[in-house]
Amino acid sequence: QVQLVESGGGLVQPGGSLRLSCAASGILWGRHVVAWYRQAPGKQRELVAAIERDYRTTYVDFVSGRFTISRDNTKNTALLQMNSLKSEDTAVYYCNVKLDWNDVGYWGQGTQVTVSS
Repeated sequence: QVQLVESGGGLVQPGGSLRLSCAASGILWGRHVVAWYRQAPGKQRELVAAIERDYRTTYVDFVSGRFTISRDNTKNTALLQMNSLKSEDTAVYYCNVKLDWNDVGYWGQGTQVTVSS
């Protein structure tokens, strides 16, 4: 049984930082693409960043230069370091792992990030 557990969300002031973690079990972690998505109230879920099996990374424009995705295949974990947070970054952040971009994959339960003064 595959389990993904996100943690690290919370309330932070604009300009602050948070680090999200995704921990997996029941999966061959190293064979999967790991991606972070987010969903703000009233909006569709959107891709934030992804890291491939070979550690190549992809970022969407609105987080490029502020967020960093990484993975540790020895610990079956992935991190999303978020710096210079803005109010528009407020959302529930989800970890998604999949074999390739055509695969729905597995989702975590999400972790709330709120950026507010």
